[in-house]
Amino acid sequence: MSMPRIRAAIPLEGMRLHLSLTDGREIERLIAPWLTGPLFEPIRQDPSLFAQVHVEGGGVAWPNGADLCPDLLIWGGLPPAEDAEPRSDPL
Repeated sequence: MSMPRIRAAIPLEGMRLHLSLTDGREIERLIAPWLTGPLFEPIRQDPSLFAQVHVEGGGVAWPNGADLCPDLLIWGGLPPAEDAEPRSDPL
């Protein structure tokens, strides 16, 4: 099974995004804490630019080239490790 990615993104008030995922889930994320640095400054300052968010490569992006990784948006960091069987290394 492949890792879920973002299928659609809808901008909301308060620097939030409603995200539809490829696995059928719908989630909402406050992204303001991740909009740091000069590339994100125009997005933080201009609601009309924030509203131009679109899906690109399974993550989200804006017309000025700023983007956010899907793993960050979906899990807040790296995705959880897949369930693995316990190791049975010889002693």
